[in-house]
Amino acid sequence: MAVTAQMVKELREMTGSGMMDCKKALVEADGDMDQAVEILKEKGLAKAEKKAGRIAAMGLVKTAFSEDGKTAAIVEVNSETDFVAKNDEFIGFVEGLAKLALDAESNDMDAFKAMAYGESTVGEALTALIAKIGENMSVRRIDKASGEVLASYIHGGGNIGVIVAADGADNDDNKAALKNIAMQVAAMNPQYVSRDEISDEELANIRKITLESALNDPFSLPKPILNGLLDKAIEGVWGDEDTSILAEKRADKKFNFNYLPNFLSEEAKAKLAGLAVAAKEEIVDNKIFKGLVEGRVSKQLKETCLLDQTYVRAEDGKQTVAQYLGTVDKDLKLTKVIRFEVGEGIEKKEENFAEEVAAQMKK
Repeated sequence: MAVTAQMVKELREMTGSGMMDCKKALVEADGDMDQAVEILKEKGLAKAEKKAGRIAAMGLVKTAFSEDGKTAAIVEVNSETDFVAKNDEFIGFVEGLAKLALDAESNDMDAFKAMAYGESTVGEALTALIAKIGENMSVRRIDKASGEVLASYIHGGGNIGVIVAADGADNDDNKAALKNIAMQVAAMNPQYVSRDEISDEELANIRKITLESALNDPFSLPKPILNGLLDKAIEGVWGDEDTSILAEKRADKKFNFNYLPNFLSEEAKAKLAGLAVAAKEEIVDNKIFKGLVEGRVSKQLKETCLLDQTYVRAEDGKQTVAQYLGTVDKDLKLTKVIRFEVGEGIEKKEENFAEEVAAQMKK
């Protein structure tokens, strides 16, 4: 059967495939439109499988709200390049998945990919889009939150997406406040909403890491402890040159000891850290050292716990997020915060243009 231009046009409109692919499929199917569609699907699946091993670390994050505004969903879909992330069809696909995620019963990706999407499933629609656009893509994750009042924020055109849910009055002031908090989350990336979320085990681990880090950086230790370690170092542990340097700097009353590491050898600094670790039990029992560790832990928690963070728009530069929320509505309580950043945790391939060109020339 002769394949006409009109048949190619019709098949292209039905499938979104390229003109030459449509023509070849119709010729192979001897003009049978349904069979041609199946051929294109099979070829598209094969193309998609070939692309599946390629790293997709770019992409988009989108959010969607239920009609009553009490539930919000978020989805991350990855692509290989930022160029595809700006493709209108790709953007529409991600927006459609965000709306669909509102009805998902869980965050399980296999179950989500099996959900109906148009006349197919999410997984089938993804495969078709991979075949059509020519890049590997991945529906990476979804999540949603419900609350009495909600707000979301998309940063950088879709690189970071945040949803903030809270209990409280559903009014414009509270929504605006949560929008500000969502922007804070996008910028500062807190790991917890409050300290209450940190288990005793996690807190103990944070304290342990802080303690070990302090011991391995002896020049950051309180001066009395550092001087005790330096006295041990010059008693046959250090070489003559480093011992002489310390004696010279101690004799110089104007010398700032914060700069001492700049004058010592790497070997001397390593041996000093070794002395600190060896004296761990003695140092850990020191009240000054305990205060140093607790101070550093507290500072770390202020950086990682949202409510303890300094509010980025604070006029005095000191107001915390918790204090800011209190000025808006003392009864407004955060219940859930979700932050997706495109490609976070994905090991990206390092591109070397010169090596790529050389490889192509060899072929």
